[in-house]
Amino acid sequence: MPEAPEIHLASLYVNKMCEGLVFTGPVRKSDVSKSPDVPFTCEAYHIKAASRGKEVKLTLTPIKSSDRKQMVKSGYADQPMDIVFHFGMSGYFRFTAEDELPKHAHLRFYTKEKPCRVLSYVDARRFGSWQPNGTWQPDRGPCIMFEYKSFRENVLSHLTDRAFDRPICEVLLNQKYFNGIGNYLRAEILFRLNIPPFVSARAALEGNNSEDLCENEITDTETKKNRLKGETADLLRMCHSVPLEVVNLGGKGYDPEKTDSDFEAWLQCYYVDGMTSIRDHNGRTMWFKGDPGPMVPKDSKSPKAKKRAKKDDHDYTDKKRSRSGNRPQKKAATKTPKKEKDACSKEAGCKRRQTEKPWQENENGSTARRRNSSSAEPAAGAGPRRRSRRVTKQNSK
Repeated sequence: MPEAPEIHLASLYVNKMCEGLVFTGPVRKSDVSKSPDVPFTCEAYHIKAASRGKEVKLTLTPIKSSDRKQMVKSGYADQPMDIVFHFGMSGYFRFTAEDELPKHAHLRFYTKEKPCRVLSYVDARRFGSWQPNGTWQPDRGPCIMFEYKSFRENVLSHLTDRAFDRPICEVLLNQKYFNGIGNYLRAEILFRLNIPPFVSARAALEGNNSEDLCENEITDTETKKNRLKGETADLLRMCHSVPLEVVNLGGKGYDPEKTDSDFEAWLQCYYVDGMTSIRDHNGRTMWFKGDPGPMVPKDSKSPKAKKRAKKDDHDYTDKKRSRSGNRPQKKAATKTPKKEKDACSKEAGCKRRQTEKPWQENENGSTARRRNSSSAEPAAGAGPRRRSRRVTKQNSK
């Protein structure tokens, strides 16, 4: 799931791609999307993006025309519109030629040029959404990266709330207080501070001062690292600085020409060999090292480790086909018709009956079926019984 760094990088991507471009026409939605239509049509407009925590806002601004009345008569928008996006599990933006639209492009903005290009919101799993004329969600707290002072005050002023009775790893996912933190960020933050994930959130945060004297809204990562040398970083400060490290890397997924190798090398805990993972009370996988803490769920089990897909696994080029071609091919199994199968089974049954000796002659030359070993009695015992019957008959005479 995209977290605050990826969301911010998405906004930077949109601003970079759309800078100086003019868009036109209606905003088009795919037929399969269940998100609302965007009632915006304009002859010429600009697009600007901004991010806050786990939300992205696109602002569509009409270019001023000398004949405003004519624009209104034509049904064109003359006022800006904000569209707020929630990326869900797999949302992102792509800017492509019109004939190269991504498969799951569910919202599209077309440029005023020939050939035109398209800014698309892509979401393969369709867990994301957008809201026309939207605003930042009021139940989300300040952004952990760009509203650090407000974020810090919001958390420390609510430590008496019942939400902080829960384990710190679960509270870090509460967007009311930690807007922008997700699964990989919480693992990295707690690991670097050596805080067990299943300790009380209130206990983990009580030592933080209301004001961070070592921080003054520093957004430059290198300066932040130099300031933190020789100092013990508190939890709230790490919630602010660790996401900025990811932004400084360039992020993952928003530059098609760049792989995620830098991001994977940056990870110290999340999905790293040697670390432990168990599910929290909400069913989310928590990665950590060492003691999990006293509030670990009862009967908690480590989920089966999913093998990450390598590039080779999705490479269907001629190179991969040639590799598979060198492997010995299995012989194709030939299916036998049903009638032939029945005939074969009958013949096999006849042969088995011929080889077996189901009938056996007894001492008198008569035939009788072979008895089971459990019920059969020795032949010696049968003789005396017969004699005894004859003797009783003679005595009766």
